[in-house]
Amino acid sequence: MKGQIYGAGTQRTAAVAGAVLVLSSCSLGGGDGEDGGPGSARVTITPAPDSADVAPDTPVVVEAEDGTITDVRIEQTPTEELGEEAAADAGTAAGHLDEEGSAWTSDRNLVPGASVSVHATAENEGGTETEVVSEFATAAVAEEDRLELVSNFPVSGDVVGVGMPVVINFDRAVERKEQVENSMEVASDEPVEGAWNWVGDDTAVFRPKEYWEPYQDVQVDLRLAGVAADEGIHAVRDHTIEFEVGREQISTMHVPDHEMVVEVDGEHERTIPVSNGAGEREFDTTTSGIHLTMEKYTSLVMDSATVGIPEGSPGHYRMDVDHAVRTSNSGEFTHAAPWNGQIGSANTSNGCTNMSDADARWFHDESLMGDILETTGTDRELEWDNGWGFYQRSWEEWLDNSVTGEPQTTDGSGTPGDVHADET
Repeated sequence: MKGQIYGAGTQRTAAVAGAVLVLSSCSLGGGDGEDGGPGSARVTITPAPDSADVAPDTPVVVEAEDGTITDVRIEQTPTEELGEEAAADAGTAAGHLDEEGSAWTSDRNLVPGASVSVHATAENEGGTETEVVSEFATAAVAEEDRLELVSNFPVSGDVVGVGMPVVINFDRAVERKEQVENSMEVASDEPVEGAWNWVGDDTAVFRPKEYWEPYQDVQVDLRLAGVAADEGIHAVRDHTIEFEVGREQISTMHVPDHEMVVEVDGEHERTIPVSNGAGEREFDTTTSGIHLTMEKYTSLVMDSATVGIPEGSPGHYRMDVDHAVRTSNSGEFTHAAPWNGQIGSANTSNGCTNMSDADARWFHDESLMGDILETTGTDRELEWDNGWGFYQRSWEEWLDNSVTGEPQTTDGSGTPGDVHADET
């Protein structure tokens, strides 16, 4: 439904109470508040003024006839239920003008359950300005219909390795993945190309085309307020994650060689004697591929029941280990194994990488989440979704499996596509 047309210098003012958030502005100029007079630009604002229960993923569109748009500003007052936190979360974003300067479209969704004022200014060829305001209200989202974050990796403040992905776990399946992907922007000091993939319907993963450059800051803006995950399911607030990429640590193992070589910032740091999986069956074969370190423990109870071999079954084990670093979800860790007398000479483990106590302690202490462990020499390949095996997909495969199908450059220039409702 088209909004009301304002013209002939019509002026409409409104007082906006409560917590006011400026969502967008062209920053191209401002109106002087005077009547435009005959021949002034005619301005249309959509959604229409006084509309109620507007879907929050509806775009705001300002169109000018017989003139060009010089300024647009959106103010939102969330309901008491969401409060000031929602206002602060919603952040700031610009819309975009078409080439003729006669149509402006918002680049952000709207906060659910908010009173909205759209302020627009247009100018005709003679320089006469028309300044208009339109007010409407967005639909609230019931608590049971909200898309929420369960967890994310990394979290703000983390220092991570150069292979670190961004992993976002939602509390429910996301059917409208394209709109959600386009609502999540990653920016880094050293811009790279990257893209999102989905592990199932509730986990979105961003990885760069190649590893991050070390020693830089990365910010992830989850501009989710108003985005629709499915029909009637919307997020109500935004989130920001800020983390640091530390030094570059890349470890390599050719399993038949019984050693791990660790390089830091391109320089050899340590060669560690190891004993990997015996390789008598799939379960005890160390996987080949690009692993990322996921988490670490000073001590850990390792129980094969957690990976499908319960007590009483052939091959079951339960043991306490020290200095454990996880490299997959199928039970692979590096860890101390003082009972293994064949470290450095034979592969005898259940699939983990056994080290001496001193080497395992060093590797544990020096490891960051997202460090790289490249393993070769076995006939069991790491699956791309086993742990964080995301670099097992080539860049072409990764991009093909992004819903948008386009890379996102981490230079702050925005995401590849539309965040609004898909009306096709």
